[in-house]
Amino acid sequence: MPAIKVKFTNKSVDKLTIEDLKAIQDNYKDPRVRGSKASILLCGGTACKARGGAAIQEALLGELQKKGIDSEVSVSETSCDGFCNQSPVMTIYPDMTLYQMFKPEDVPAIVDEHFTKGQPAEKFVYKDLKDKKSIPHQQDIPFFKLQTKRVLNKSGLIDPDDIEAYIYHGGYMAMAMAVTGMRPQEIVRKIKDSGLRGRGGGGFPTGLKFEICMLRADETKYVICNAGPISRSIIETDPHSIIEGMIIAGRAVGAKKGFVYVREPDNLFILRRLHTAIERARLCGFLGDDIFNSGFNFTIDVAFGAGTFICGEETALIRSLEGKRGFPTPKPPFPAQSGLWGRPTIVDNAETFANVPLIISNGPAWFRSVGTQDSPGTKIFTLSGAVNSNGLIEVPMGTTFRTIVYDIGGGLKKKSKFKAIHIGGPTGGVIPESLLDTPATYEAITAAGVIVGSGNLIIMDNNTCMVNEAMSAMEFGHGESCGKCVPCRIGTKVMYDKLLDITEGRGKLQDLDTLAELAYEVKRTSLCGLGQTSPIMVLTALKHFREEFEEHITEGWCQAGKCRSLSTFVIESKTCTGCGSCARKCPQEAISGEKKKPHLIDKDVCIKCRSCFETCPFNSIRIEPGVVEEVDKW
Repeated sequence: MPAIKVKFTNKSVDKLTIEDLKAIQDNYKDPRVRGSKASILLCGGTACKARGGAAIQEALLGELQKKGIDSEVSVSETSCDGFCNQSPVMTIYPDMTLYQMFKPEDVPAIVDEHFTKGQPAEKFVYKDLKDKKSIPHQQDIPFFKLQTKRVLNKSGLIDPDDIEAYIYHGGYMAMAMAVTGMRPQEIVRKIKDSGLRGRGGGGFPTGLKFEICMLRADETKYVICNAGPISRSIIETDPHSIIEGMIIAGRAVGAKKGFVYVREPDNLFILRRLHTAIERARLCGFLGDDIFNSGFNFTIDVAFGAGTFICGEETALIRSLEGKRGFPTPKPPFPAQSGLWGRPTIVDNAETFANVPLIISNGPAWFRSVGTQDSPGTKIFTLSGAVNSNGLIEVPMGTTFRTIVYDIGGGLKKKSKFKAIHIGGPTGGVIPESLLDTPATYEAITAAGVIVGSGNLIIMDNNTCMVNEAMSAMEFGHGESCGKCVPCRIGTKVMYDKLLDITEGRGKLQDLDTLAELAYEVKRTSLCGLGQTSPIMVLTALKHFREEFEEHITEGWCQAGKCRSLSTFVIESKTCTGCGSCARKCPQEAISGEKKKPHLIDKDVCIKCRSCFETCPFNSIRIEPGVVEEVDKW
């Protein structure tokens, strides 16, 4: 049977049947085998595009043609493979050789070495961080080897805009099964038995939420995907998995309408990808009326917010969708009981919805085969900061943070010493070195006093000032507060002011007890998740790094050099070689000295930007206490 080609520009395309899906799976040409000799899969993620992805693709096509092997070696652009700090990256099949951090002008050398000489181009393959040995094959690189990709199982393999590629990998079969062969109660039972918990940060049991909504007698119900930070990465990588999950959710609870809520309407790349996926699913008959001739109707629209952080909270999101100001409302009633326009509404993030088709296809036992009893399955994190290998990762829940940092992330960068992990996004908290063996489960993370939140993991080193981080968290919390409740509106401002005083040398020791008490009360009494989580950074920083706060107050010193009023940068004459690196980097020309002789920093000109400190290859710049006005510190 010839491969089915859906003509997306033809508005009269007939609906695809289950037999059509199977035919596409049988006949679709996987990009990994499109070339008779080899296939090049070039990452088309945001980071790779920003570092010359389009120029590299053009250079590859030109060089292959020049070598006369363009008919034997195919080039395909794919979704992001997650190895973002090594971008641009490409993988050559069938041997899975991964090339990274190269430029368009490097393409001829790679093509010559790999295809003419038949060996990896050593200069551009990944090097082991410990013994510096080459690791040419993707599956052997620790960053990939130690992950368990389920939701991201197609990352780096398919073009996200190609619906046939998604179908080839089993896409929309779970939806077909749910719509044509399962009662709503069966779908809900499978999700409940799987133990799937909301991946948006709260960890509420997804199956229970579906059941509450399903049992409501209302004829009109809704399904909403909250396209927050992690959602954007899945939209970029695999948008059809979200659409399929939302359709199944609609079938389970009896909803006919879905919305993907995007808080940043100026993100044109994400919007284009969403609209393309929705339109192609509609043209295939996966959205609309009488899906698979089952009598089930379901449509999805993209909705825009005002860009405020508070609209990530489900009740504020719903008000925003209704055309009102994004204020949170008290719960209960919960959205699953009374949500959008007073109707029962399922609100979950993209990662949660993307797990739903996997559970329907593979069963609850399969889903529970990784993770822990109370936190089964996998979790997607963004890994960034002072770690060597950063990017988008997916690991079994229960994986320790030590494994994430030192094995998957390859440990800390040169000259860095681990200090903490900032987890949970702008309103998250910190996990110190003493808690590095904490497993990544909802229960253990909560017990550590922090939240899963958006799934961001920022690795902090010894150059991080915890007082400054706490102040930034309060500045963000206060700036994003909707102002509806007093604890959040006033409490975050008072905490910010206290922390600002400490960073500028006006702090008092009693301020620390005031901060701790305020943070606790704001967390306890705020109406919504923003106010309840904003103080977590203050609470965890004070708990684990109180001596750093005290040092700022009693000694007027910020050892990290981040609080400018409490920092003075000095060049060590004994170790300075006069290389001039710091002087060339200084934006104020505050550094002077002869070549190969110790340099000096003019303290009156220095703006304390840390450029010299971060640039010096010999660690010859130290940070001393700043000079601040004398205040009554006690």
